[in-house]
Amino acid sequence: AGEPVHRILGFREFYGLRLWLSPETLEPRPDTETLVEAILPFAKATAERQGECRILDLGTGSGAIALALLSAVPGAVATGVDIAAGALATAMRNARDLGLADRFETLESNWFAKVSGSYHVIAANPPYIPRQDIGNLQDEVRGFDPHLALDGGADGLDPYRIIAAEAAGFLETEGLVVVEIGHTQRIEVADIFTAAGYRLADKFRDLGGNDRALVFERAKP
Repeated sequence: AGEPVHRILGFREFYGLRLWLSPETLEPRPDTETLVEAILPFAKATAERQGECRILDLGTGSGAIALALLSAVPGAVATGVDIAAGALATAMRNARDLGLADRFETLESNWFAKVSGSYHVIAANPPYIPRQDIGNLQDEVRGFDPHLALDGGADGLDPYRIIAAEAAGFLETEGLVVVEIGHTQRIEVADIFTAAGYRLADKFRDLGGNDRALVFERAKP
C-alpha cells in the first residue's frame, strides 16, 4: 500500500524527459530540476567556449541530472557514478532511450574511488537525510526510495564532507561543484566547502522557495 504512482508506472518525467526507474534509483523530484538550472548556463558557455563540457554526476541514480544536461547541451559529455549497479543499468537504459548514450558513460564507484580525469562540472544530489530521520519520512519515500540514496549519515552531511574533501583533484581550474541540499542545510554545507578551499558562487531556490542548490568554485589564493 502507498506505492507512489510513478513506481507503479515504472517511469517518471524529469525536465521533459521520460526516465525509467528501478528499485535502486531515487525517484527524481521536480525540486532537483533546480540543480539542472543551476548548472545549465555554465555548461552551455563552457561547451561553446571549449568545444565540450565534461560533467561528473555523483550518485546518478536514474541518470536524471546528467541526461537532462546532455539533452540541453549538445556539446556536453557526462559520466554517471553510482555505487549501485542496478541504478547504473537503469541510467544507461534511459540514455539509450533518449538517444544520449554516445555522450554518457557509467562508472560503478563509491564516490570518487574509481573516478579519473578532470571535469568542468561535478554535480551531486547526494543522500542528505540524517539517519535518525529516515523513519519519519513519508511512506512513499521511506518505503520505496532506496535507503542508500537517502542516508546522509548521523547529521545528513557526510556526503558533502566527502565531496568537498575530494572533488578538487577531478575539477578543471575554472570548474564548478554544484550540489543539491536539504532546505535547512545551506549554512552547514557552505561552511564545509569553504573550509575545504571553495567559495560559494551562487545559490538557487526550488519551486517552494527553499534553498535547494549551491554552486561552488575553487577560492582564488
